[in-house]
Amino acid sequence: MEFFKQFNFQDFLTCFFALLAVIDALGATPIIIDLKHKGRQINVERATWISLSLMVIFLFCGEWILQLFSVDIKSFAIGGAIILFLVSLEMLMDVNLFNNTADATDSATLIPVVFPLLAGAATFTTLLSFRSQFSMITILAALICNMLWVYIVFKLALKAENTFSGATIFVMRKFVGIILLAISIRLFTSNLFPLIESIRQGTGQ
Repeated sequence: MEFFKQFNFQDFLTCFFALLAVIDALGATPIIIDLKHKGRQINVERATWISLSLMVIFLFCGEWILQLFSVDIKSFAIGGAIILFLVSLEMLMDVNLFNNTADATDSATLIPVVFPLLAGAATFTTLLSFRSQFSMITILAALICNMLWVYIVFKLALKAENTFSGATIFVMRKFVGIILLAISIRLFTSNLFPLIESIRQGTGQ
């Protein structure tokens, strides 16, 4: 009972809207529509559950998991930035960098939908920063509500996919590709230089 008594509604709103901005389900809908338009299989239920599970695990064990593999959050963010960069190239150049073979039918569900669009480095970093500011029950409530929002938005986006013309999909694809490219570069550069600096300090240079 003491665990649930730690819930704070004002803190919940802060966590909820912060995660809403970081996960950005509405901003990801053109990418979801584009993936569906290209014939990739997307299981919204599975993507939601896997993302939520990864976020909860990372919330409780994130620092330990990264330390276990000798990976810091900056390196993790750079990895997510590279994946976002490749996704943006797919959208801008009309190429397929992620295989969609019979043995990889979940490729669109896991990559790029689960990682890095939903359970990406920015989300994980945000969750880690929350731990020092808010109670665990408050963070969990905000996270669950966000994933419910993601599920609803993605379901509606996939149902509405047939209402968009090919030209509309093409324009949306190029526009979001440029935005995604800019985000990936920002995420890459904002973590690369601090990572290099920390390495230099660690080696005493």
